[in-house]
Amino acid sequence: MSEDTPGLDLAAFRRWYDEQRPGEIAGELSGRVIAGGRSNLTYEVTDGAAWWIVRRPPLGHVQATAHDMGREYTAMTALRDTDVPVPTTYAHCADPDVLGAPFYVMERVEGTAYRSAEQLAALGPERTASIAGEMVDVLAKLHTVDPAGVGLAEFGRPAGFLERQVRRWGQQLEGSKTTDRPDADELHRRLTARVASVETGDDGSWVGIVHGDYRLDNLLTGADDHVKAVVDWEMATLGDVRTDLALLLVYDRLSSLPAAGLVSDVSNAPGYPTGEEHLARYAAARGRDLGDMGFHLGLAYFKLAVILEGIHYRFLQGATVGEGFDRIGAGFDPLISAGLDALGEDD
Repeated sequence: MSEDTPGLDLAAFRRWYDEQRPGEIAGELSGRVIAGGRSNLTYEVTDGAAWWIVRRPPLGHVQATAHDMGREYTAMTALRDTDVPVPTTYAHCADPDVLGAPFYVMERVEGTAYRSAEQLAALGPERTASIAGEMVDVLAKLHTVDPAGVGLAEFGRPAGFLERQVRRWGQQLEGSKTTDRPDADELHRRLTARVASVETGDDGSWVGIVHGDYRLDNLLTGADDHVKAVVDWEMATLGDVRTDLALLLVYDRLSSLPAAGLVSDVSNAPGYPTGEEHLARYAAARGRDLGDMGFHLGLAYFKLAVILEGIHYRFLQGATVGEGFDRIGAGFDPLISAGLDALGEDD
């Protein structure tokens, strides 16, 4: 296995892919890990004339409900002919014996994943505002797609979605705690106490396709400043689409927390819209009021904190690839504190 592609045996991959799409690979393969991902491993593979993107789960500790390659592949394949831009999918392998884990293959889309305020600042305020605005517009388009109309009617179970989210992320935390987390336990308790009333008050009109990790660096933006592809669909499902919007706002608010820069600080760029502007643009695109977002924001802070804890857990095990993981754990406590503030006092 090449040092440039840890977790991807290029010879084994070629044998498998030649069976799926005979004759497509013409020359000797080489590859590299694409920088940026702190969860699944993403590789760019080429034979010198054509390129492919390969995605597989991380090395080492993997939560049972996370890193679902089949889910990513299914979501992007279903959305291919909609207004939501996604990469073309080529093949999916559910057999872990080929590479040591399930994986899939898709096209390489030319575009930039903006991860920092510095990148956006170089574009200027007007272009930054335009890019961020289109990010929200694309999210609204996703949430208006009829799941049944694209073959995703059975992609998730909308009934009880929020309750399951609260329970699942609590379980994820228990599976990857690196120390006692009493404030996180308290936030989870409050979410658990409040979720039933939130779901009871919902008429089901917010049900749709949820990306699950929507933010600017999970979009590939072209040189024309338009979104060319939405990627990283491992958490996609059917449920309350406001969870996507809340998580986007939480990612943006990282820039004002001590965890700034650990995941993204794009909202610090001149011209980047405020959270209130994002909410207003999304509401206008959907033509409806969002209502109280407090619960959804509390859940989003909890979810992101748990994701960081899982990455920190893998770092301590020596199972991460890349740099910067030694600082990822510092984001946990600020996120939990912000989640408690967003949720407010017990009813």
